[in-house]
Amino acid sequence: MARLKLGYAPTRRFTFSAEDAYKYKVLIRQKMESFGMDIEIVDLEGLNQEGLLYDDHINADAIARRFQDERVDAVFFPHCNFGTEDTVARVAKAIGKPTLLWGPRDEAPLEDGMRLRDTQCGLFATGKVLRRFNVPFTYITNSRVDDPVFERGFTNFVAAANVVKAFKSLRILQIGPRPTSFWTMICNEGELLERFGIELHPITLVDIQRAAKRIETGNSSELAAAIDYIKEKLDYSEVTEEDVLRIASLKVAMKQYAVNNNCTAIAIQCWSSLQDAMGIMPCLANAILTDEQIPVTCETDIHGAITSVMVQAATMNTAPTFFADLTIRHPDNPNGELLFHCGNFPVSLSVEEKPKLRKHFLFDDHAPGTHEGEIRGGDMTLARFDGDHGEYSIFLGKAKGIQGPYTRGSYVWVEVNDWPLWEEKLVKGPYVHHAVGIHANAIPAIYEACNYIPGLTPDPVDPTENEIRAWLRGAGL
Repeated sequence: MARLKLGYAPTRRFTFSAEDAYKYKVLIRQKMESFGMDIEIVDLEGLNQEGLLYDDHINADAIARRFQDERVDAVFFPHCNFGTEDTVARVAKAIGKPTLLWGPRDEAPLEDGMRLRDTQCGLFATGKVLRRFNVPFTYITNSRVDDPVFERGFTNFVAAANVVKAFKSLRILQIGPRPTSFWTMICNEGELLERFGIELHPITLVDIQRAAKRIETGNSSELAAAIDYIKEKLDYSEVTEEDVLRIASLKVAMKQYAVNNNCTAIAIQCWSSLQDAMGIMPCLANAILTDEQIPVTCETDIHGAITSVMVQAATMNTAPTFFADLTIRHPDNPNGELLFHCGNFPVSLSVEEKPKLRKHFLFDDHAPGTHEGEIRGGDMTLARFDGDHGEYSIFLGKAKGIQGPYTRGSYVWVEVNDWPLWEEKLVKGPYVHHAVGIHANAIPAIYEACNYIPGLTPDPVDPTENEIRAWLRGAGL
């Protein structure tokens, strides 16, 4: 994905110190850059001598035009003193993107009793005016530039804005309809488009079969690279060279379809017509593409693909997702659960140095193409976007890897805080047996992103909403 563009509009008011406001404009910019986030900052330099938002020298229209021309994905209005609340609100309304409100904490009054900035007072004013303009916004507690609260709030806002950006540009390559017996995978394509602007690009299994066959009989560099990757990263001794060729060809075909049609995720009917047509499972192809930041979900799970993109974006696309069945409870741990799928977890997450490329162990045809083995544990987020009856929510919870019995397929055993609570919430819905995992804390960013996605309700189980809000205010620092 392209880097997130952040509009930077530091603001001041004429009745307070212009010199101090300018000083803080520079300090805040330096601090943002020190966080090491891969973002592009679009500022106000050149629009006036100070590069600050204030009514005396620059109006809302000029600032809005700059941000619109630069196609910013979010806007930050640090109040370097009291600030100009009406201009801030006009710009935020015109841009219509995630909006961040914060200001650096004031110093003590001078010896003569004068105050230089009154930043906190201005934040109260701007918050009210943003509400009047019906602008949703994120707020970071008034804190010093070097305070960890600012860093936590800023980085989480940027990640949330990245989720919103990814969500609002979602286009999913749908390869085949859902499996006949999987009623759980029913989704409302029209409603996804009408409510969220999410587009599906459907193709048939015949389309992907023909594309893969064309690639298989060619000699492209993409195919050669896919074959080399499989042979280098996996133990493929249980399958044939022809199997490797067909799996690599399918991977290349899927990626070409996604890239050429501007799709950011894929949902594929992985069984059983594909095995009849091509003689392979797509699991490893799915795994490789997910590692390449094009997440692929099994059994034509459209809602799972949406979840994958959101979770991936919440980490600024720095970690791969994995798409799993919630399968069985741990035999000994009452809060343990098996996350499993036939063989589609990213290769980069494998515990083994060379995990196995195998034949499917469940289906009668035992088609080759499953990437099997345990993946690493550690702390992770589990999430699920879903809905029915016109209402949509996203389940959010944290888990950690634990030891558990060996099983076939791709898998990891995890422990959560209260599995019976999770199970009840998942069964009663609107969720299903599929979830998306990632080895990162994506929960606060996704929670905040829902503030900017009308019609999507965050549904956290652990941590709770109150705990997430407390964390954003600095709890635990």
